[in-house]
Amino acid sequence: MAGQRPKGWKLLKAALSTRKAATMLAFGFSSGLPFALLIGTLNAWLGDAKINLATIGVLSWIGLGYAFKFLWSPLVDQLKLPLLGNLGRRKSWIVFCQSFLILSFIGLGGTDPATNIGWFAIFAVIGAFASATQDIAVDAWRIDVADERTPVELLSAVYQFGYRTASIVGGAFALFLAARIPWGTVYFVMAALVLLVMVVALTAPDTERPPRDVIEQGLEQPGEINVPVRIGALAIVGTCWVWAILSLALFMISMLTAQESGTKAPSVADFTTHVGPWIIVATVFVPLFVAATVNWLKVHGHGVQREGQPGAAGGRAVLNHIYGALVLPLAELSERLRWGVLIIIGFILTYALCYNIWSSFAFPFYLDFLHYSKDEVAFASKVFGIFMTMIGISLGGYLFGRIGRFPTVLIGAAVTPLGNLVYADLAEGGANIDAFTHLLRLNVLLGWFGADDRMVRLLVAICYENIATGVALTAFVAYLSGIISKKFTAVQYALLSSLTFLVGSLGRGVAGESFDKYGYALVFRWTAAAGLLAVVFVILEWARVASLERRAKADADTAPKVEPAKA
Repeated sequence: MAGQRPKGWKLLKAALSTRKAATMLAFGFSSGLPFALLIGTLNAWLGDAKINLATIGVLSWIGLGYAFKFLWSPLVDQLKLPLLGNLGRRKSWIVFCQSFLILSFIGLGGTDPATNIGWFAIFAVIGAFASATQDIAVDAWRIDVADERTPVELLSAVYQFGYRTASIVGGAFALFLAARIPWGTVYFVMAALVLLVMVVALTAPDTERPPRDVIEQGLEQPGEINVPVRIGALAIVGTCWVWAILSLALFMISMLTAQESGTKAPSVADFTTHVGPWIIVATVFVPLFVAATVNWLKVHGHGVQREGQPGAAGGRAVLNHIYGALVLPLAELSERLRWGVLIIIGFILTYALCYNIWSSFAFPFYLDFLHYSKDEVAFASKVFGIFMTMIGISLGGYLFGRIGRFPTVLIGAAVTPLGNLVYADLAEGGANIDAFTHLLRLNVLLGWFGADDRMVRLLVAICYENIATGVALTAFVAYLSGIISKKFTAVQYALLSSLTFLVGSLGRGVAGESFDKYGYALVFRWTAAAGLLAVVFVILEWARVASLERRAKADADTAPKVEPAKA
């Protein structure tokens, strides 16, 4: 009917009007702000303070908290915080982390890095780990509170929108303030913003904490895996987790030791590239294989309890608790998805391939290869580009409401490889970009704002790439959030999303050598072709889910109908 808005707008408007959506926007802002301030803007402050590049390089290890946050995700899922625990399952952790973020920013603002770099680094580390832990709790909150009125797809879009807004505030706006007031005052202002978000967090809705004894007592039922098998599975998985945590801890200690002794610090990049993937293998792939094996034994009646136990106490209760934290999350995932978990892993590993690998080389590509100025790149990527990403996020949220989950995920998988082809054209002079802009007269439009043909090429390439990435990120986060069990939200989401780190850490090393050897244009085309694998995995997953839905419908149709009892 003429004048009616499409279904997508109605769903989007209804979702955005809810209290959960407003809270999600604030939580997205709270997640994005510390990341921008600690990973990017902090280096600008150190540069202004004339801190040498070696020291700035040493401080780059604070980013490890974000890369390996999944290592303490079981703690966030399982532990009820003293005093704050009554606030709510997720709210308590969010408020706890925001408190440390405020202390961190106040500490940074009150410390001069030129005279007290040691304390400055400590405050930065506290902030980074508080921020990474907050991300775990916020991701879990988004999945836990989603419902029909405010679905997880739209909450994911709202989260991304808040996150990107914070990137502007913690990046460009913080730099704007720093040109007019002292750096310390800038961080005091940012601490006040976190305090405002904390007020929102205190009034946010939350979900009930599932009774752990129900889950753990379920392990004592007949047909469940017996204690010897449980101990064996836990020994393998526990050894892998202990090794991963010790590897990260020892590396961080070696960084601090090197800073105190004045010796050369170990390379964060080398640790991320060479040890990081093995940490992912040890904490995701090995436990997933163990979980699948346990499920197979359970289905075939091997190594199971013949009789139930009335209740576990002492060492057995401790065993059940640790088993429930480390093994059950992936056992539940593999049992529910079965062979589909392999498709999910393929989907995760390939979906972010195109932009995850080359993002680290964006500035060398713009500055050194294409010879744009720093001001041009700063405007195009950090101001114009972020707004284009926000448009893409909004478009992704609309598409979820309008055409549904899998069509949106498929569009996200299809549009990102095209972005790499746009960059391949840009690397070769931008002939096709010029033809496109001249056809639509975009060069005339942008020329009114002072952009020449060379700048128009950069803006058009970043425009397409960031809109496509915004759609794809929204689709990725929303779909991954949708397959997580609410029994083990924090652990499952943190572990599965960590696989994108595996792609980035492995792929960037290969991409760097390839860019040097074969040139940007050819490598962009290779990554575009590799990105099409994501399309294949999305189609496979779509077919798998559709098959399950058809089977469930057929079972429902053939099930005997129970006649209502007559009075």
